[in-house]
Amino acid sequence: MEDAPAADPKAERRQRLMGLDLTELAVEFGTDKWGVHRYTPHYQRHLEHLRQQKFVLLEIGIGGYTRKRRSGASLKMWRWFFPRARIVGLDIEDKSFLDGGHIQTYLGDQTDPGILQRIIAEEGAPLVVIDDGSHIPEHVRATFAILFPLLPDGAIYCIEDIQTSYWPAWGGAVDPRATGTSMDLVKSLVDGLNHEELLVEDYESSYTDKHVRAVHCYHNLVVIEKGDNVEGSNRDTAAHTFHGSNDDPAETP
Repeated sequence: MEDAPAADPKAERRQRLMGLDLTELAVEFGTDKWGVHRYTPHYQRHLEHLRQQKFVLLEIGIGGYTRKRRSGASLKMWRWFFPRARIVGLDIEDKSFLDGGHIQTYLGDQTDPGILQRIIAEEGAPLVVIDDGSHIPEHVRATFAILFPLLPDGAIYCIEDIQTSYWPAWGGAVDPRATGTSMDLVKSLVDGLNHEELLVEDYESSYTDKHVRAVHCYHNLVVIEKGDNVEGSNRDTAAHTFHGSNDDPAETP
């Protein structure tokens, strides 16, 4: 009787990792997207439909500045959650030791249009962007202004650690109504969802007004969906409905 073939440890590990959900992968590779934060369930909700798709994911900020062995933990997590995707990382420090397989890193500043345009030229436009970079509101806003118009419809743009909007030491402000913060950007995007209903005289709809389809806000995390937002106003029909329908509260027993 012949002996059974020896098990292949690499194949077994691959099979095991492919069966894990995103939170389990975060624990496996030691990223703070679970534990320090609670981001992975939200990402699973919004990105699960892409799990077996071919696309480019760009993560800004690779981490591991004090412990090199921990560097790239989230890139590795994404690599196993999206086995067919191209996982691209951008960092202000050289992380090229992580390059290989599905992972490619770039050295540069997240607010530099040149490096962002180079990434798109070489890798293709990302379908998913994760801004886990400096978390400085000025940088967050500049990066979004550069990248978002370059993304395809259906793209998902995520901004992490948005709590720095409220921290002056990080360029934020104590007053939650302050302008120029990351949350100020998010609030403007939410208003923009209804840009066709605004009664502001001579208001001109912006690019994001017309191309942000949804904004999902969680604790310290924002997920923005790109797509057409030009449904047209229902101002005239709504006026009739609100004042003359059977749903009028005044006519409801």
